[in-house]
Amino acid sequence: MPPPDSDFDLQMMHRAIRLASEAAAIGEVPVGAVICQGQTVLAEAGNLRERSQDPTAHAEVLALRQAAEVLGSWRLIGCTMYVTLEPCPMCAGALVNARVDRLVYGASDPKMGCCRTFYELCDEPRFNHRMEVVPGVLAEETGQLLSQFFQARRQASKK
Repeated sequence: MPPPDSDFDLQMMHRAIRLASEAAAIGEVPVGAVICQGQTVLAEAGNLRERSQDPTAHAEVLALRQAAEVLGSWRLIGCTMYVTLEPCPMCAGALVNARVDRLVYGASDPKMGCCRTFYELCDEPRFNHRMEVVPGVLAEETGQLLSQFFQARRQASKK
């Protein structure tokens, strides 16, 4: 597996940022996720909750579903998820249940983050699976994308 902040990690985070920007362009909260096994991209997704009216259509869950389909297994052993925002409790739990080996994320989530901010679900020692967690990769860029999105949304609602 690549070391934290390797060129490959940065490349995949930039890819996740592109997916997050695409989500924002269609009115979704800008979160993007990419799943790799080694250096092979298996899946990628942006948030689709608004478009699908599905509360589980977070980028992470959509990418996990795609990767499981590609591998033909729900066990995503040897996989890394790159995501622009610290996963929420649902997504962190899904990562643990999918047996993902490594999580690399950008911005911390002060409202729902469950990998480092409120809880540390991804490496909770009482669970039967834990993963390496690499927080803060391109955090400034990913945080800025989210801030700009919500600022624009607030301004639009004032009109």
